[in-house]
Amino acid sequence: MTATPPSAPSATDTAARPAPPAPEAQGRPAGGPALGTGLVLGGLLAQEFGAATAASLFPRAGALGIVALRLTVSAVLLLAVCRPRVRGHRRADWTVIVAFGVALAGMNTLFYQAIARIPLGTAVTWEVLGPLVLSVVTARRATSWLWAALALGGVALLGRGGLNSLNGAGVGFALGAAALWAAYILLSARTGARFPKADGLALAMAVGAVLSLPAGLADAGGRLLEPLTLGLGAAVAVLSSALPYTLEMLALRRLAPATFAVLMSLAPAVAALAGYLVLNQSLTGIDLIAITLVVTASAGAVRASSR
Repeated sequence: MTATPPSAPSATDTAARPAPPAPEAQGRPAGGPALGTGLVLGGLLAQEFGAATAASLFPRAGALGIVALRLTVSAVLLLAVCRPRVRGHRRADWTVIVAFGVALAGMNTLFYQAIARIPLGTAVTWEVLGPLVLSVVTARRATSWLWAALALGGVALLGRGGLNSLNGAGVGFALGAAALWAAYILLSARTGARFPKADGLALAMAVGAVLSLPAGLADAGGRLLEPLTLGLGAAVAVLSSALPYTLEMLALRRLAPATFAVLMSLAPAVAALAGYLVLNQSLTGIDLIAITLVVTASAGAVRASSR
């Protein structure tokens, strides 16, 4: 899972990369860091534009209802496409799946609670702190720390415009989502190593859907079954869950978790773009400078990883 020369594994490496992987995961998939970078960027575009669309549905079914609809539709789609094998797995495999499903449900629930209270770009700015902290913790080179610091500076600058009038609960929800995003990255890497293709993701999404349905039904009730809500919710599910999570899992088979985490610092920039195009949120000069910083940091991280 790492593009750096072989070395003795640290405690963090052991946690991020289980051993031994399943036979299907042996070796590095074709494409390497370049393809992995493209997969991450594609996933970010789908996820943030899906989040912008989801925000417009909150008045129809509530944040919890949209989370339940999003995860349920995503689970149905992934299970139908992947048809994962449910027998023959070890208890440790199912433990990873359940933990991954809990992280998915919690991360989505907290994030949607955040964007119901604070702007999308600001919420993502706080949420991305989780992957950034992970990139620092798992970094092997001093340059990785420098790129992470530059990305963190860009993230802080991007969120500066909204920090004076933020909703405290919204920030708290975003920080909770940040912690679960870091857990998601590590659990996604573990799941990708234990299950072929996107089978593990499909099973974990089913767990997340089961966990989110009770709260979603209590919040939205029959409004979830309205045709327009179902149709838009299905579109959000594809954009925000099924497509980006699949692309990210495939990317984690080609990128080290630290590199993946720094690449995810592009999320505030993509969210700002989605807010501008979908929610009519304008970009300031400071926003553009911040976007340049995170893009530069991400490019540097990828280059350092590929050496």
